[in-house]
Amino acid sequence: MLRKWAGNPWAVLVTMSLGFFMTLLDLTIVNIAIPDMIDALGATLDQTLWVVSGYALVLAVLLITAGRLGDLWGPRNLFAAGVVVFTAASVACALATGPVALIAARGVQGLGAALLTPQTTTLIMSVFPAQRRGTAMGVWGMVAGLATLSGPTLGGILCSTVGWRWIFLVNVPIGLAALALALLVVPDVRTGRARTFDVPGVLLATASLLCLTFGLQEGERYDWNAWIWTLLAAGAALAAGFLLHQRGRQDRAPLVPFALFEDRNFGVLTVMVALVSMAMIGLVLPFNLYLQSVLGLSAVKAGLVLAPSSLVSMAVGPFAGRLADRIGGRYLLMAGLSLYAIGIAALVLVAGPATPWYAFVPATVVTGLGIGCTVAPMSAEAMRNVPPRLAGAASGVNNTIRQIGSVVGAATVGALLQGKLAAELATGAAYADAFLATLHLTAALPIAVVVIAALSCLLLQGRPRQTAAKAPAGAPAGAGRQAASV
Repeated sequence: MLRKWAGNPWAVLVTMSLGFFMTLLDLTIVNIAIPDMIDALGATLDQTLWVVSGYALVLAVLLITAGRLGDLWGPRNLFAAGVVVFTAASVACALATGPVALIAARGVQGLGAALLTPQTTTLIMSVFPAQRRGTAMGVWGMVAGLATLSGPTLGGILCSTVGWRWIFLVNVPIGLAALALALLVVPDVRTGRARTFDVPGVLLATASLLCLTFGLQEGERYDWNAWIWTLLAAGAALAAGFLLHQRGRQDRAPLVPFALFEDRNFGVLTVMVALVSMAMIGLVLPFNLYLQSVLGLSAVKAGLVLAPSSLVSMAVGPFAGRLADRIGGRYLLMAGLSLYAIGIAALVLVAGPATPWYAFVPATVVTGLGIGCTVAPMSAEAMRNVPPRLAGAASGVNNTIRQIGSVVGAATVGALLQGKLAAELATGAAYADAFLATLHLTAALPIAVVVIAALSCLLLQGRPRQTAAKAPAGAPAGAGRQAASV
């Protein structure tokens, strides 16, 4: 029965969304189970934090390599392989008898997520014509909102009813469905011409990203000691070596084709992805702590306070994507980023030592509207002019920058949070007052980077819409590519 949907763009979108949903869900669902995992496995807090960070670390490090592999070996094959690895690792996580086994299984989960994540964007862009990609990416963004909303809430329900191991087992039916659909409805798109693979480039990129990501992610835990700074310096040196190596391989299937950055929009929007990721983690991390440590809300209730933002983002995303297809993304992005900055400022201004939860609803609605108007156009416009043969590499670069932005945001806001809170408490201030002063300081980070992202929209190049409009609805994915407007 499913065979009749083979190659159908919407069936492909559903399949990609299932895989993408799993990977995002596992970035958030684990946090709420930390106390239960510590008790059940006899783990230290540091070991349990590695259950969270190990997944994100492997994911960030391998995205560029996985994106290029998709170009060479076929994105459907890499997506299916990623789903298999991720689902099997989820079972291993659920069966883990000790913290080391769980950390190792989470690392394998990160490998599976890295294999499948870049392929989702590549396949969506391959099966949808240029003038409908914004709509498709809007749905893709809606799935991101759903995963963000579901993580803390679903994790809390599972932990309190059937136990923490089910936060991993819940991936199994989703993974099996995604695998079946991938094999039955997703076309075997082969966009890469070269069959060589840049092994030295993989080693340099992996080592560089590992040093940089680990250093930024763990710097606060190790008080930014000399060892952390040495690691960051080594990562920067390896990154420079990687770029020099790539410059000499541009005619032999490089991991990062420099031709991608000849399109100004791809370069600007890739930087914007990092800034938005920094802003999102820079808001959610301290605000969640405020809700739980100052207002005394449970983790589940704190997640529900932020639920309006995710719900509005999910509702607005598809419409924003469709509007970007019609009028272009530049001004829509500026409006969305401006609304997000206003929403962050409103949240902080409303926050007090005893603010009722419902007082945050208007501000969370504004942040949701801003993100809903940002995610879909940002992703669609970044990929709009990318040649199909480079789609995997472009997606890998874009997703890697996104992950690094999140890590940088977490490291920066973590340092600000710890330093300012300690300074305020040292003056004898009550904890609630000290944390509110800290929240006001940390809010400066997401607001500043969102304003920079909004201003960077002025650098985006517009393209005449009328030429793109000539592409028929059923045109190939590349139709109107060069004429699509921003």
